[in-house]
Amino acid sequence: MKTPLFYSICVMATVHGAGVSGQSVRDDVIARGMLVCGSHPSRAGFGARDSSGNWQGFDVGFCRALAAAVLGDPAAVVFEPLGTQERFTALREGEVDVLARSTTWTFQRDVAKELTFVGTSYYDGQGFLVPRALGVSSALELDEASICVEADTTSELNLADYFRTNAMTYTAVYVETSRQATERYLAGDCDVYSTDIAALASGRAGFAEPGEHVILPEVISKEPLGPAVRHGDDNWADIVRWTLFALIAAEELGVTSANVEELRSSSTNPEVSRLLGREGGFGEMLGLDNHWAARAIAAVGNYGELFASTIGDQTPIGLSRGLNAQWTQGGLLYAPPFR
Repeated sequence: MKTPLFYSICVMATVHGAGVSGQSVRDDVIARGMLVCGSHPSRAGFGARDSSGNWQGFDVGFCRALAAAVLGDPAAVVFEPLGTQERFTALREGEVDVLARSTTWTFQRDVAKELTFVGTSYYDGQGFLVPRALGVSSALELDEASICVEADTTSELNLADYFRTNAMTYTAVYVETSRQATERYLAGDCDVYSTDIAALASGRAGFAEPGEHVILPEVISKEPLGPAVRHGDDNWADIVRWTLFALIAAEELGVTSANVEELRSSSTNPEVSRLLGREGGFGEMLGLDNHWAARAIAAVGNYGELFASTIGDQTPIGLSRGLNAQWTQGGLLYAPPFR
């Protein structure tokens, strides 16, 4: 749904300083009737506008689930596109309520930048994209290569560590955004593009000939990506964290967007009953009603449904579940119990 321009201006004027008014972010969001989500400006599959101007993607879907949980309306979201350099400042200064922008959870970001990462929504790692014509099959063959990399990111640091560890050299071609990186890579200004593998797959999907570009097998870092909020508001952090866990638990428990209403009234599984609000009063503990999780699942589906529809192997992004499979299927995905 497109938001009228005059309404967008009014909303953004109102939400500047969101969550720094002295009351909780939850109360600000409810009073405003709108969630403000910091998003990637142009990462296909994760956060980007489609040809009609509507926001789509995996991280976008999470924000819609959060809006459904808190406000009862998955469309009650304003997406604020944020660049790499401005995203943390925007969150700390209250310009957005939550940052859902394929952001890596690190010690310094968690502690020094005073952000609270509520969980891991996507387990990723840094890799390398090369032209098939280069004839390279391993990152260990990249000695003396020129590599496009975003400056002042974990990707820049990981790259330096990897080449130092393997006694190789490279020439860094620094860029400010992923869009600039793909443009310079395609222009031949660098031999290789290095960043998170999900981002490489996202960028490659938009190439005229994606099959002519290969993601090498090496994964050189741990990149746990997930939503973040500001320090100091435990209730809001709990709401965002447990909305993520609700989507993950729903997949494990077999709750889908298609059957959530039926299961809410008929399931005999105690954990499903707690998840969907029939038992336990979990919503009340968060300051919400007890059907918050059911609304989130109904809005975007469980974790597996959201993954499949935005970045899965049947989409142009083409990512397999891999580490992002449920723990019962050999992956790392795991929600604490609803009890």
